[in-house]
Amino acid sequence: MSSVKTYRKAINEALHEEMARDSSVYLIGEDIAVYHKGGGPSRVLGGIEEGFGSKRIIETPICEGAIIGSSVGAAFMGLRPVAEIMHSEFLSVAMQHLLYGGSKAVLLGQTDTCPVVVRTPYGGMDPGIPFQDESNEQWFIGVPGLKVVLPSSPHDAKGLLKAAIRDDYPVLFLEHKGLYASEGEVGNDDYVIPLGKGRIVQTGDDVTIVSAGRMVHDATKAVNELMGRGIHCELIDLRTIHPFDEELVLKSVEKTGRLIVFLESKLAGSIGNDIISTVVEKQFGTLKHGAVRLCAKNIASTSAPSVKDLVLAVSGLVKK
Repeated sequence: MSSVKTYRKAINEALHEEMARDSSVYLIGEDIAVYHKGGGPSRVLGGIEEGFGSKRIIETPICEGAIIGSSVGAAFMGLRPVAEIMHSEFLSVAMQHLLYGGSKAVLLGQTDTCPVVVRTPYGGMDPGIPFQDESNEQWFIGVPGLKVVLPSSPHDAKGLLKAAIRDDYPVLFLEHKGLYASEGEVGNDDYVIPLGKGRIVQTGDDVTIVSAGRMVHDATKAVNELMGRGIHCELIDLRTIHPFDEELVLKSVEKTGRLIVFLESKLAGSIGNDIISTVVEKQFGTLKHGAVRLCAKNIASTSAPSVKDLVLAVSGLVKK
């Protein structure tokens, strides 16, 4: 059974269910309890403090380094912290703990597990501002041992967050600001979506479009418009961008022979670069034409590619 819920509510349900299932799960972050009347900065946490109490809902001052550092330490000791950072840009203050304290400690054998989840809103809004409206996931895809998740729908947000909390290694869970109020069917059962596995949103034979997060919605609009012109695109939602579902992408490109990556992250360091490099290295012969990157420009303000940009790119690629 399923019902229509918002992206925000789906995340709330995942946290409720996992905290009820496992007493080692707790939440920590700025303003997640009293200050926003229990809702947290993103209004995601409604009802959780009342249900689980202050020992499992730890409200902190503005101290991102301490939030992540203490969470990594708690994870080493067998707890499963879910840390909330108010804006993804603020993670720059905590990179030392996320990179060296958590991810590398596991890889270097200093600990067997480090089950810490970091939740944070990301992404541009219209109009955006340079310091709190970035899609900066490219900062983290080069961190060995760190999984990076970008859910695009309420259904995926719930299933992926539950999987992240149950994972024994560090997970960065990025929630797009523009999706919190979006609605979709969400299962009422206890389901998880495996990290690292993408999904095919729309099948097609002409062009493979690879996207993630909010951009999947714009890509879907473009795919529907192109279908009316007789162009059938295969749209892949990565869900997890590190590691990304290499097998799914390669299989799709082998079928279509054309590839476009459509992402909100800036062009420099984008996961799109890794996707295209992987395709070129492993099956260059299947590409009929050069791959196309549609990403944000390397400037401070919000500048994500549009539905029109994607329609034009696909049309041009098919004509070649």
